[in-house]
Amino acid sequence: MPKPVRSYPSGVPGFRKATMIARLKGRLEAKGENHAIVEVGGIGFKVYVPASLLDSWEGAGREVELFTHLHVRENELSLYGCGSQEELVVFELLLSVSGVGPKVALSVLSAMPPDSLRTIVAQENAEALARVPGIGPKTAKKLIFDLKDKIGVGVVLAAAPVLTDADAEVIAALTTLGYSVVEAQAALQSLPREEMEIEEKVRLALAYFARA
Repeated sequence: MPKPVRSYPSGVPGFRKATMIARLKGRLEAKGENHAIVEVGGIGFKVYVPASLLDSWEGAGREVELFTHLHVRENELSLYGCGSQEELVVFELLLSVSGVGPKVALSVLSAMPPDSLRTIVAQENAEALARVPGIGPKTAKKLIFDLKDKIGVGVVLAAAPVLTDADAEVIAALTTLGYSVVEAQAALQSLPREEMEIEEKVRLALAYFARA
């Protein structure tokens, strides 16, 4: 059973104390469209998680571990979970941007891993970020402006592959065909890095799935 840590949110009517759950480790009981039910000590916690993480869990009954953020609103407490401490840090950095709530932050992490987001921010590629559901061109530019000095882009520029506009279109096409974001990214990484048409990239990605 996770040990709760007490915190005292300010300016929240009706809450003098809130229980902050930093981590959950338990049995995956069920999966929803954007959440999981994790049973810990006989209690089922509903946790909203990135779609890429949900897709990586094949079925109920397995043990899972989540690093969590408790989002406090006036009449609601919602628990959001990430697969790593690094991902949680990025999630909370996204929340620090004015106008970005947990659903949008989760949408970003559903579309790309932290390293890809760092690369997009470093390159100031607002067009690629604007393709994430829930983020338009204006919000994408604001995210890049607010995060470029916070997200540690220098560490990953040498190692992280560049996510081009064409790559983003390939991922979008594959997810439209029913593949998960994680599967689409794996297929994309298997492709030659030479220049080719988007249709050819999609064809080769589908051939990759046929071989897998």
